[in-house]
Amino acid sequence: MIGLLSQPETAILLTGVLLSAAAALPGNFLVLRGNALLTDAISHSVVFGIAVTWLATGLIAGPVQVLGAAAAGLLTVLAIEALSRSGVIRQDAAMGLVFPTLFAAGVLILNLYARDIHLDIDTVLLGEIAFVWLDTTPVLGAEVPQALLTLAACAALNAAYVVLFWKQLKLATFDPDLARLQGMRPGAVFSGLLALTATTAVAALDAVGAILFVAFVIVPPATAFLLTRRLSVMVPLSVALGVGAVFLGHRAAFALDVSIGGSMALTTAVLFIAALLAAPEQGMVATLRRRRDRQVMVALRTLVSHLSAHADGPRQSEENTVSALEDHLRWSRPHAERVILRGLDAGLIRREGGLLALSATGQAMAREIAAALGPGSNRPG
Repeated sequence: MIGLLSQPETAILLTGVLLSAAAALPGNFLVLRGNALLTDAISHSVVFGIAVTWLATGLIAGPVQVLGAAAAGLLTVLAIEALSRSGVIRQDAAMGLVFPTLFAAGVLILNLYARDIHLDIDTVLLGEIAFVWLDTTPVLGAEVPQALLTLAACAALNAAYVVLFWKQLKLATFDPDLARLQGMRPGAVFSGLLALTATTAVAALDAVGAILFVAFVIVPPATAFLLTRRLSVMVPLSVALGVGAVFLGHRAAFALDVSIGGSMALTTAVLFIAALLAAPEQGMVATLRRRRDRQVMVALRTLVSHLSAHADGPRQSEENTVSALEDHLRWSRPHAERVILRGLDAGLIRREGGLLALSATGQAMAREIAAALGPGSNRPG
């Protein structure tokens, strides 16, 4: 069974699955807090951590390198928070100041001192999940990709943290003041989450690189947020969306002969766009439908008021017709017909030859409108 993990396609897919799960778990809370771009800051600043750790220890891999890179990510967050709290600059400006500075410093260190070793910017930023099966370590007599073990550990740690601190994370995300009143430490809980995010970013470098890692942290949770407002549903749904993007992106990459990691990351965006369009409550189609329904309802109330104002009046035969709606209310013929059909379906109006008249239900609605508008509101125009 373990031997299957050394097979290239299995290793690639499982690496992507573990990466998507490890990234989406903290990503949900970052997205909900409005701190999603901290992921970008962390993913860039780990370059500085990698460079400094190599200068200090000469190591380009292993737990020391992971800890050094993760510490750089956490340092970035602390620096951004310190600048934001100082009141001198806003958080977005602090972010734009800190992480490009650390990233540029890391790039310069790598260019100056790491030219002759296997540590370059393309590897750090872009990675390539297609090659994870080449870097293996022996486990129970079989060669298992190192990325699988690292990401499995990250996914397990992130899952354990979310489960153990579920209540604290919820309060720290939605109501940090209440969390403090209950004796919790939302700042410490969130810092722990960011530390895990930084560690996951470092572990993801060999798989998809620092840049594409951001997509797996932000996009599946953002997509899940369009589909549900329940956090208990959003978290597993984001993981499922990330896993789905891995499998779909893998197939698309082979079909189009493109980067597998890039294809997986792009697939997350495709799923987001699909949710943005078709989400049952928050999607654009549903939003446009609700907006159109509100417009039709306003027009229907206008029609009811108009018919009521001229009912049994001397100008009823002129005003309570479709042509009058076009002339006096400035409605187009298609719009007028659409509103009339809605009124007929709702049982508010009826046709009497060429005239439009209110039903008993329509008359009751007209009285409610008149009462809401005040005395004299139902007089013929």
